[in-house]
Amino acid sequence: MTPDGYQKLKAELNRLLKVDRPKNIKDISEARGHGDLSENAEYHAAKERQSFIEGRIQDLKTKLALAEVIDPSKINQSKVAFGATVKVLDIEADEEYVFMLVGTDEADVKNGKISINSPVGRSLLGKEIGDTAIIKAPARTMEYEILEINFE
Repeated sequence: MTPDGYQKLKAELNRLLKVDRPKNIKDISEARGHGDLSENAEYHAAKERQSFIEGRIQDLKTKLALAEVIDPSKINQSKVAFGATVKVLDIEADEEYVFMLVGTDEADVKNGKISINSPVGRSLLGKEIGDTAIIKAPARTMEYEILEINFE
């Protein structure tokens, strides 16, 4: 994963541990004070939220412990690889797109970050400027010409 992705996961874990978990404990305590727990919707909702928070904390701890952080700015390659920002031209639509190839946990298509395991990511890997990547999608087959490769 990229250093930025690693920091975002650490920040989420920190927020869960220092903000969300204590607030949830307080919510459970308050809901208990409302009486009969068997028909107490607030209590059940808070317990369900507690389960989600604890699960997410464990998930993040595992991901961070196993993370291999790769700084794209230290990679100097002429081929598309993990961490690359790639500018492509959709040959059929005559539109340009910019993608950054990141790990699965960092993928955010709306912000141009695609997983290296996605169909587009896999088809771009190993390509050089001027190469064409063919992506077979259910709707259509796309051809992207590689215009630029950046590792910043």
